[in-house]
Amino acid sequence: MLDPSSSEEESDGIVEEESKEAMAPQAGSRISPSRTSESSGGLAPSSSRSSARPTSPSPSAVSEEKEDLEKLHREEEERKKKLQLYVFVMRCIAYPFNAKQPTDMARRQQKISKQQLQQTKDRFQAFLNGETQIVADEAFINAVQSYSEVFLKSDRVAKMVQSGGFSANDFREVFKRHIEKRVRSLPEIDGLSKETVLSSWMAKFDTIYRGDEDPRKAQQRMTASAASELILSKDQLYEMFQNILGIKKFEHQLLYQACQLDNLDEQAAQIRRELDGRLQMADQIARGGKFPKFVSKEMEAMYIEELKSSVNQLMANLESMPVSKGGEFKLQKLKRGHNTSIIDMGQEDENTLSKSDVVLSFTLEVVIMEVVGLKSLAPNRIVYCTMEVEGGEKLQTDQAEASKPTWGTQGDFTTTHPLPAVKVKLFTESTGVLALEDKELGRVVLHPTPNSPKQSELHKMTVTKACPDQDLKIKLAIRMDKPQNMKHCGYLWAFGKNVWKRWKKRFFVLVQVSQYTFAMCSYREKKSEPQELLQLDGYTVDYSDPQPGLDGGRAFFNAVKEGDTVIFASDDEQDRILWVQAMYRATGQSHKPVPPTQVQKLNSKGGASAQMDAPISQFSGLKDADRAQKHGMDEFISANPCSYDHASLFEMLQRLTLDHRLNDTFCCLGWFSPGQVFVLDEYCARNGVRGCHRHLCYLRDLLERAENGAIIDPTLLHYSFAFCASHVHGNREGSSYWGPLGYEAPVSPQSSQSPDPQAAAKRAYIFKLRQRKKSFQSEKRPDGLSTVKVDEKERFEDIKEKLRVILENHIVNFRYFFPFGRPEGALKATLSLLERVLMKDIVTPVPPEEVKGVIRKNLEQAAQLNYQRIKDYAKIEENVGRLVTPAKKLEETIRLAELVIEVLQQNQEHHAEAAVTSSGDQSAFAWWTDLMVEHAENFLALYAIDMDAALEIQSPESWDSFPLFQLLNDFLRTDYYLCNGKFHKHLQDLYAPLVVRYVDLMESSIAQSIHKGFERESWEPVKSLTSNLPNVNLPNVNLQIPKVPNLPVPVAGLSVNLPQMPSFSTPSWMAAIYDSDNGSGTSEDLFWKLDALQTFIRDLHWPEEEFAKHLENRIKLMSSNMIENCVKRTRMAFESKLTKSSKSTDFRISPSLCTMFNVMVDAKDQSAKLCAMEMGQEKQFHSQIDELIEESVKDMIQLLVAKFVAILEGVLAKISRYDEGTLFSSFLSFTVKAASKYVDVPKPGMDVADGYVTFMRHSQDMLREKVNEEVYIERLFDQWYTATMNLLGTWLTERMDQQLHVYQLKILIRITKKKYRDFRLQGVLDSTLNSKMYETVRNRLTVEEATASVREGGMQGISMKDSDEEDEED
Repeated sequence: MLDPSSSEEESDGIVEEESKEAMAPQAGSRISPSRTSESSGGLAPSSSRSSARPTSPSPSAVSEEKEDLEKLHREEEERKKKLQLYVFVMRCIAYPFNAKQPTDMARRQQKISKQQLQQTKDRFQAFLNGETQIVADEAFINAVQSYSEVFLKSDRVAKMVQSGGFSANDFREVFKRHIEKRVRSLPEIDGLSKETVLSSWMAKFDTIYRGDEDPRKAQQRMTASAASELILSKDQLYEMFQNILGIKKFEHQLLYQACQLDNLDEQAAQIRRELDGRLQMADQIARGGKFPKFVSKEMEAMYIEELKSSVNQLMANLESMPVSKGGEFKLQKLKRGHNTSIIDMGQEDENTLSKSDVVLSFTLEVVIMEVVGLKSLAPNRIVYCTMEVEGGEKLQTDQAEASKPTWGTQGDFTTTHPLPAVKVKLFTESTGVLALEDKELGRVVLHPTPNSPKQSELHKMTVTKACPDQDLKIKLAIRMDKPQNMKHCGYLWAFGKNVWKRWKKRFFVLVQVSQYTFAMCSYREKKSEPQELLQLDGYTVDYSDPQPGLDGGRAFFNAVKEGDTVIFASDDEQDRILWVQAMYRATGQSHKPVPPTQVQKLNSKGGASAQMDAPISQFSGLKDADRAQKHGMDEFISANPCSYDHASLFEMLQRLTLDHRLNDTFCCLGWFSPGQVFVLDEYCARNGVRGCHRHLCYLRDLLERAENGAIIDPTLLHYSFAFCASHVHGNREGSSYWGPLGYEAPVSPQSSQSPDPQAAAKRAYIFKLRQRKKSFQSEKRPDGLSTVKVDEKERFEDIKEKLRVILENHIVNFRYFFPFGRPEGALKATLSLLERVLMKDIVTPVPPEEVKGVIRKNLEQAAQLNYQRIKDYAKIEENVGRLVTPAKKLEETIRLAELVIEVLQQNQEHHAEAAVTSSGDQSAFAWWTDLMVEHAENFLALYAIDMDAALEIQSPESWDSFPLFQLLNDFLRTDYYLCNGKFHKHLQDLYAPLVVRYVDLMESSIAQSIHKGFERESWEPVKSLTSNLPNVNLPNVNLQIPKVPNLPVPVAGLSVNLPQMPSFSTPSWMAAIYDSDNGSGTSEDLFWKLDALQTFIRDLHWPEEEFAKHLENRIKLMSSNMIENCVKRTRMAFESKLTKSSKSTDFRISPSLCTMFNVMVDAKDQSAKLCAMEMGQEKQFHSQIDELIEESVKDMIQLLVAKFVAILEGVLAKISRYDEGTLFSSFLSFTVKAASKYVDVPKPGMDVADGYVTFMRHSQDMLREKVNEEVYIERLFDQWYTATMNLLGTWLTERMDQQLHVYQLKILIRITKKKYRDFRLQGVLDSTLNSKMYETVRNRLTVEEATASVREGGMQGISMKDSDEEDEED
């Protein structure tokens, strides 16, 4: 933008270049009519000569040419309108006196563009791909993943960005809100608070969002943009509105210079002329009766008062503007000469200026350069100068030699005299011893004025008698500054009726006392108060012809007022022009004086009118006006603002400003910037644009942009709507009527004591009128107006209806107009505004039920809309169910359920805050929660239709729909408002029969599997799940073997599909199955199925307590019965197995017997989990099955011990043949003795002992290895040891009177010693090992051993004593 204060020489080249562009038709710029005619006239002959034979154009070509001409005409008119509007805007910016740029507006953030959104997506994806150097834990990565999928990739966010409604701060706040719940749910860590984690995550988010951008550059850019968003300079405002109105820079420069926008006096005078014109217009309306159409006839008189009151307010604002440092007088006149009907004439004298009210203060700078012509003094003599302003202090220069009397000393003075006397004296130092004072050589006395030359000049000094140098001169420079309240000064001839009654040349000063008070003052030399003064209020200045009989002065002009004329004359024409222009600004007159030379020039050119309102500057004014006229700008500059329809102009200005604002880089949501608000406020106040009209236009423009997809802040709509509603309906709280001067003026028809009936009737009529005025004016409106136009009321009703429709549409589409709760608080503001719109007037509140009814209807539509959109998103087509398989239909329904849950969760998270105020309570819209619950139920009811249809086509033998129930129920049961709601109860009613039927079928299936399984049971231990469990499935009613939904679970490094009940997390029973690997196939299948069934029922989390308790009791009872059956069948199989086994030492404990023990162990463990009742009830089922298991285990141990005893009995029966006194014993002894003489006969009986020891050790090792319960093993070993030791004791007791055969003794010693040692190694307690029976057996065998050792042959190394040799044999 060109500098408005740049010199004319700098800008002429640019103006000429751009003016050439303006002359080109294709440039779309304005073409002056004269130039258009000239150019067309110049081209017409050549075009006719270029064609040898003219052809008639076709009708289509003619119509197209006509349309083009009309289009060009419309564009030209639009351009002229914008240029004229820009002139008015420039004047508002140049001299504002009503508005200031607001500093308390909310700072707007930079909006996010499509490119920035894509860049943000790429940066977050790069982080997730590990392409950045940001270190993060798994929880933060999961949060970023969720944020990227749910928010950044949402189509609602993309649409919001396209509408310009998202800022970087919104992205950050959404992430912060997204992670707060995640951080709060994390476990507590010592020394690390969750606030620290939250801050760390936000810092990492900022790093990801910023990417590789330098944070310092971003901060500098944000600071610069924020500064431009807050306060703008005048040049920035000019440039902004050039862009808004499409004004070229050279056009701005022409207008700026021609309008003298840098001249504050000219701008203040322009304002005074405008205000005076508005007062005249009000008087014309009152006289002509051309009133706008109001809602009441009585408002017409009030309308005139409002017009004048608004002008008075503007005058008061202008009056309050600072004028000068010296003037303290403030004229308290609120209305000017054309409005004398409402001025209290008794106060006229109080508004008259006195001489003491005019105060001027001047600053003088006196610079003494040198003295010329000083020849009489010796070169080395010292000289110096003094300077003083008469009545002030005296200053002295430095000393200098007479040969070179130069100084350059400056003295600063302050005076109140417009014609001060400045004295400068030259001195030389006296050489005499008795001289008391220095010798004065010369002096000069000057009378400078603010118009005096500023450069240094030589002045002839008046020399003293003591100075022989008669041609003594001094070079001085005197600068007298012009005070701010002095508008012009100079010498004039003047003559008047009341002042300056003699035609005489005087020194005049035009003084501005206040914004509306100017005085023409004449001064004498060395006087601070004016000799005479003329207050210019009501005067009109103009050029005049020379007056006969008045000698002196060449250029005449006069100031005329009713009954008074003052004639002035200057010595040259240029001075007259300057005086007339200065006085023209001061009087505020509507008539524009035109110099006679310019009138002659205009008449010679055929000018239509010499009444131009364009201001002319001091010296370059005529040239600027010529340049403006040359470029076709004179009509815009000279236009009278009072003759324009500023309502329509402002409507255009506000619309273009809003378009510019919505297209800038800020996320404004319809809010203007502070600079734009400032200019619009100033325009409205200065040109009388009604506040209601302004806000109605603003509302209409905002609603149009909202309909076109722009995001508009509902709070902004609320402000404007509340303003218009208050204006149209008024506020009927007040009751007093205040007159035009501010005092209360009630009139009562009985107040007068006059008996005249006509006077009484007149007073009654006046009283009635004033009461009507009272009723209107008591309706206090925000703009201070009491009148309401019919047009305003009609437009308000139309906008109100349109606003209601848009607000309801926003509520219907609340997920898409306010995605993720953005803009913050917009939904709550929308509800508040809708409540205000539904009010009939400003006083009567709308019933809450009515508001709830409207919003309830909108939310019902929102439910349908949201559900249809998620169906479209899931790509589910209707009416084609017969073409889709049941499994596919169920899969789509589950997918749709996930989307439904996601939508409801987002509604609760982002849109439930509308019921909460800023302080956190729910007093504002407490009913919003209930309506959102109804909305959720309606939303779920729509889903229920598709869910029911999908479930109807499912096979009765299929249980694949249980994941759908679990998915929905897990969400609903945790929601405080939806738990056991309509949809939740419908879901329970739908699945309750299915669950019961499933449990029935599972019970029958498990019972049949137990029966058939135990019939075919091989009792081989199950070593791994891979060999058996995948083939064990849950049968259906037809005893087929379909699979329930499987979940891949890693097992021992393998990936297998385990049969599993419907669940979405790894069940807790998985680990228990992995640890148990020695049970039978049937028992493992049973326990797995029972646990799976209970896990399935538990994972259902049935919400109804009674039915859930019923299911639990039934499952516990069923588990108890099944385990009881399993235990009984196992015990029977164990007994049968032992019965069929061998009774000799060849008997071995088979793995199947150990498996049966393990089945009992598993049954006991599973019964504690599957049969125990919770909630503090007695564990009746568990206690019963536990007792049964203990009894069964006891029986199994007894059976096994009996088996071991029977085997030992067999061994003892074999050695009983060697009893003393039997024939077989004698025969065996003789045979062995005879044979031992010839061959090496083996020791008889050792094979029997070794066989028994081998059997015993094998049985111990097998039981210890295969049986999982240590308690059972210890109990078995105790009983085994005790029973066999008792058997040995009994056998020896029976042979108490007999001596044992040596072979019997050897076998018994070996068996007893091995038994004692092995059982001790197996952990049998010493108290059991060293029982009385053992001591008896040991003592008997010891005695027998001592007896046998003295016999022939001895014991051959076998003894009851421990020895190393035996250990080596073992």
